[in-house]
Amino acid sequence: MKRSTQLFLLSLLCILFSAALRAAEPIEVTDIRIEGLQRISAGTVFNYLPVRIGQRISPEDTAGIIRELYKTGFFKDVRLEHEGSVLIVSVTERAAIAKIEISGNKSIESEQLLASLKDIGLAEGRVLNRFVLNQIEQELGRLFFNLGKYGVEVKTTVTPLERNRVAIAIDVREGVTARIKKINIVGNRTIDEDDLLDEFELSPPNFLSFISRNDQYSRQKLSGDLEKLRSYYLDRGYINFKISSTQVSITPNKQDIYITVNVSEGDVYKIRDIKLTGELVAPPEEFYPLIHLKRGSEFSRKQVLGSTERIGEMLGDLGYAFANVNSIPDIDEKTKEVDITFFVDPGKRVYVRRVNMGGNNQTRDEVLRREMRQMEAAWFSAAKVKESKKRLQRLDYFEEVHIETPAVPGSTDQVDVNIKVTEKPMGNLGAGIGFSQSQGAIFNASISQNNFLGTGKRVSAALNTSAANKVYSLGYTNPYYTVDGISRGFNLSYRETDFEEVDTARYLIDSFVAGVNFGIPTSDTDRLVFDLDIDSTTFKLGADASDELMAYQADNGEDSVSLRAGLSWSHDTRDSAVLPTEGGYQRVAGSFSLPGSDLEYYRLEYNNKYYIPLSKTFTLGMEADLGYGDAYGSTSKLPPWRNFFAGGRKTVRGFKDYSLGPRDSEDEPLGGNLKVVGNVEVLFPAPFKLMEKTVRIGLFVDAGNVYDITESSFDFGKIRYSTGISGFWLSPFGAFGVSFGFPLNAESDDETEIFQFAFGSAF
Repeated sequence: MKRSTQLFLLSLLCILFSAALRAAEPIEVTDIRIEGLQRISAGTVFNYLPVRIGQRISPEDTAGIIRELYKTGFFKDVRLEHEGSVLIVSVTERAAIAKIEISGNKSIESEQLLASLKDIGLAEGRVLNRFVLNQIEQELGRLFFNLGKYGVEVKTTVTPLERNRVAIAIDVREGVTARIKKINIVGNRTIDEDDLLDEFELSPPNFLSFISRNDQYSRQKLSGDLEKLRSYYLDRGYINFKISSTQVSITPNKQDIYITVNVSEGDVYKIRDIKLTGELVAPPEEFYPLIHLKRGSEFSRKQVLGSTERIGEMLGDLGYAFANVNSIPDIDEKTKEVDITFFVDPGKRVYVRRVNMGGNNQTRDEVLRREMRQMEAAWFSAAKVKESKKRLQRLDYFEEVHIETPAVPGSTDQVDVNIKVTEKPMGNLGAGIGFSQSQGAIFNASISQNNFLGTGKRVSAALNTSAANKVYSLGYTNPYYTVDGISRGFNLSYRETDFEEVDTARYLIDSFVAGVNFGIPTSDTDRLVFDLDIDSTTFKLGADASDELMAYQADNGEDSVSLRAGLSWSHDTRDSAVLPTEGGYQRVAGSFSLPGSDLEYYRLEYNNKYYIPLSKTFTLGMEADLGYGDAYGSTSKLPPWRNFFAGGRKTVRGFKDYSLGPRDSEDEPLGGNLKVVGNVEVLFPAPFKLMEKTVRIGLFVDAGNVYDITESSFDFGKIRYSTGISGFWLSPFGAFGVSFGFPLNAESDDETEIFQFAFGSAF
């Protein structure tokens, strides 16, 4: 019996061994069958399957085949079998994500969180990857950490659904925002800690923290603050200044953050000598004024870098587009002095091969080329390229202007100037409504083309109505009437104005004006404009008109026709016409009716606006606005509708529009023939990042008044002053201006108005 059992086991072992030998033999695949698919198509599997019909495979190949299918991420189980020469691939698909729901998030919108999860591979419609699922807490935690929410908790729940799908629910508990409790600087021996902390963007909480969020820790902000700290010392002569270490600690409740910065100041070094070396392509006396350093003064990295940049710009203007200027310090540790050597390597002088235009699908090439100051076949000039870009932007035909100056392939002394523009719509058909405290509801409609048929010419027609004004106008301007940039324009307008509606003297005028004007550029920033108008005006008295108005009508009549000439000069260096931060604008203008006109008078005006950047955030704006006018010949007085007015948002805020100055016998503002207005304002953008380019806030002081110096002399004591806060929003629906002005020396008969605004919208 025992022997029989042994023979049976030996026979079975032989049979199994023979089968294993047969299984280990390679097979030639004559067919492939995929089993277990639900959502994924068989074609998708065949694309990733590294086996084709007719291919011979062995057991050693199976691990690689399975590995390739696993790498797709579609499957959680893969098995290979065969029936004869038929390869059977059995798969179990991973579940698909049907929906992702996020709850509990208040500081960050769900759309932003879902976008972040999509970046790591977790999104609706994708296959569920358990490894990615484990990254949810880390990824969302990173976003909330940037807002100072270090106690955030993220819980993920996966719920199976029909058809091998799942729903993912993410519950967020943000916790309390951690605030910077204290910033300590250790090791500063000569400079007070408060002065150093003033350079930091980060700070403990203050009254503006709820807007600026400067009390919320950010690694990027801290890195920026440390660089500011380093620059602060290097600009004051501390060449060997070092930041030894930085520690950021958070309290166990994850609500308070302490930052400690350890510094080593070193000694102050002074400049002993300044040298120029290398290939000087211009006399040394042209370089030295660009070096804003003095022997014996403290070393300043800022001044060294600035001097290097100015030398490079000068070389660029001379055609050396690839010039290289290096500043090399030679430090004497014994005397605590440093020699600065500026090494100049101008390279080859470069000229422009071609100026290429792109993106101007509707605007003609000549419209762009006539604004170019960098010419083809001329030496390259960085200043001219920069000025060319500025002039193209001022056209207001393009949303964006990009200029590149790549080297010409195969050449060491040529570049191309490639201009790429994004065009705005050439035509503008619109209507608008608005409201002004002085004029009430305003309606306007217009059709205009600033770039008519791509020629750069302007054609416009407009309608503007309010309780005080009805204006109808047509206009045409050719900015390049001549190749030298002389412009010519025509204008035609009809205006009805009821001055009683703006709470001034009681009269109405109907005026028809037709005119022509010529503009002559005297430089890239200066322009002279000549204009000639014919003006037909009807002057009508209102109910209970004042003695002054009746006397004017008795002397000068009701209807008048005047031929009026004007000359103005303007100088504009602003970086923006809407929200400038630097530069200035000056305009001097004079207009007078020619002798023989029914009304003979003249007006002189001067306006000066200047903007000084105080920092990256704050801008100091100053404005002076002066005007003077008078009658001559047979005309008894300056026409009332040509008087100057003051008070309101555009002159002296805090006082009612047009209310300042002389009054008539009915105690209504009459205006005057002399205007004196000044304004000083500190401007800064809105603290909200999304609105910093469209919203500006200002703290202002206004001063001014108007006088009739034909009746009395100028009295400086009658100047009115006000102070307050203003706001301007360039909204998608139109401009919105608001101010809170507080008069500083109002008298009993002055009309004050603390809150003033005007709003217009387009649709």
